[in-house]
Amino acid sequence: MSAVRRALEFLVTRALRSRLGIALVIAVVVFGIIGAARLVAGPGDATTLSNRPSQPITTVEPDEGDDGAIATGPPASPVTRPGARTPEQTADRFVTAWLGRPGLTTDQWHQGLRPLSTPALTEKLAGAEPAGVPAEQVTGAVSLRPRTATFVEALVPMDTGQLRLELVAPDGEWLVDAVDWEQA
Repeated sequence: MSAVRRALEFLVTRALRSRLGIALVIAVVVFGIIGAARLVAGPGDATTLSNRPSQPITTVEPDEGDDGAIATGPPASPVTRPGARTPEQTADRFVTAWLGRPGLTTDQWHQGLRPLSTPALTEKLAGAEPAGVPAEQVTGAVSLRPRTATFVEALVPMDTGQLRLELVAPDGEWLVDAVDWEQA
């Protein structure tokens, strides 16, 4: 027993009082806890580092019907107040005013567009000039795409591209609300 006693005395008096001895004891305790946790948890997949699902999470029954936009019938026909311009007439007049004519001043150009435009579009066109219009003539008829009874998209083929106008009629009078140019 004297050998065991000497070993315990050495451990208590010298090894545990040094930094190296304390680090060894802490390492043994940490590895003991990790080993015990692995024994309790059982075997696991070492390649999986994430707990993400392997397939997408669905919130709708996949076999149920279409979850897209609600099916609606064809768009309503544009509604025009009696005596007011139709969307086609407004688009034609706007395009004529937009193209302008030789010698037209910027103020005259804006005056021609103002009665056919919404206040928002008139404000957006405030800095525009007739020289910036990218086309010179219409090459075909206006085609309308009704979206609702008070919103229509008009497409106008031009010599260098296509002009797209958005027309609105909140009170039955059609006005151009947006202008977009598509280069040919």
